[in-house]
Amino acid sequence: MTPREISVLAVWDSEAEVFVLTSDDVPGLVAEAADMRDIDAKLQVLIPELLELNGLTPGSNDAFETVPLTIRIEQRSSVRVPA
Repeated sequence: MTPREISVLAVWDSEAEVFVLTSDDVPGLVAEAADMRDIDAKLQVLIPELLELNGLTPGSNDAFETVPLTIRIEQRSSVRVPA
């Protein structure tokens, strides 16, 4: 069954200088992307492929549906404050 909504977490890896993409809604989704444009482009391809590979779609190439996609961006940093 196709998920009604898909949530993706994009965590910035400062060492590799890319966002690492994962999702509990799309089994097997792990990818890297340099920026928002790259994130969206990769997800538009990877999500349908992975849902089909995991048997989470009806499997008909003739019918498509639109599923809401939420991308949460997480970037960790620090700030100095008075002690």
